[in-house]
Amino acid sequence: MNSAHARTARASSIARALGRLGASALTIAGLLAVTFALSSLSPIDPVRQLVGDHASESAYRAARHALGLDVSRPLQFAHYVARLAHGDLGLSRSTGQPVSQDLARVFPATIELATIAMAVCAVVGIAAGMLGAARPGRIVDQCVRALAVLGASVPIFWLGLVALYVFYARLHWTGGPGRLDDAYEYTIDMHTGFVLVDAWRSSETGAFASAIAHLVLPVLVLAFSAVGNVARLTRTAMLGELGHEYVTLARAKGASERRILLSHVLPNIAGTLLTVLALGYASLLEGAVLTETIFAWPGIGRYLSTALFASDTPAILGATLVIGIAFVLINGVTDWLVHVFDPRLAR
Repeated sequence: MNSAHARTARASSIARALGRLGASALTIAGLLAVTFALSSLSPIDPVRQLVGDHASESAYRAARHALGLDVSRPLQFAHYVARLAHGDLGLSRSTGQPVSQDLARVFPATIELATIAMAVCAVVGIAAGMLGAARPGRIVDQCVRALAVLGASVPIFWLGLVALYVFYARLHWTGGPGRLDDAYEYTIDMHTGFVLVDAWRSSETGAFASAIAHLVLPVLVLAFSAVGNVARLTRTAMLGELGHEYVTLARAKGASERRILLSHVLPNIAGTLLTVLALGYASLLEGAVLTETIFAWPGIGRYLSTALFASDTPAILGATLVIGIAFVLINGVTDWLVHVFDPRLAR
């Protein structure tokens, strides 16, 4: 009986995993198709960008043929998918380099920025949500709710510009745009693409401090856009758990509120917190375009915005593909972790 139950559970797990893989593949395919269709609607002529406005008609046709733009849109997309199956993301029309090399150069900067911002967001957001749930209706709870409203309503580009003006231009407390001061920008070899790692490994005195100074503002601005949502959802989840019988029993046994929150309630909302943090992390990876543009951060968001303005279809599709795969991987890992850490789903 137990072996039959185990086989059934194993088959169910395999079917669920295959279903997730199929859904993920369809999501990425749909994302590429929609992005390709939208990029095709751009009024910018990539061929004219390449050959110039005064090129002859024969040169224009030759360049159009070389770029593969003299066939129908569906056939262009089919050719792109066929090249993609062989690991070829195409050649960027903006940089003249293979898109895969461009993405390998810029994606570590986005991962570094989003990961540090998410760590700050998780610590501040979960702590704020716990404080609000522990004292509902009081001044702390009202501050947490105000933080959630501000995080969702303040435009990130406005916040970034104000932060640059106040803390960099006026007070000189932090570094400015870019990842390093000019003295280190061209003297440090970016082997890993992560500025903190490469600055730490370099022999340049003060490079690591410069990297931290330049990270402070973009990290805080990017984290502020998500911390309110994390605090609000943490507070809501905790308030829901505080009404259960096991909390009443723990209080009757003399457990302190701190012990109840940390030892009883927090483990029971681990699945919710993992989901919230994963979605927040994915949104930071996707939504870093404005932050990277304002702070001249050479990540995938800035690369994608440059490609959009230049109507660089291979770069747009390549960056979209990387972001989509990252989103799917984050969701898959989160789903697995939720089943591991949430005792109600593990049973």
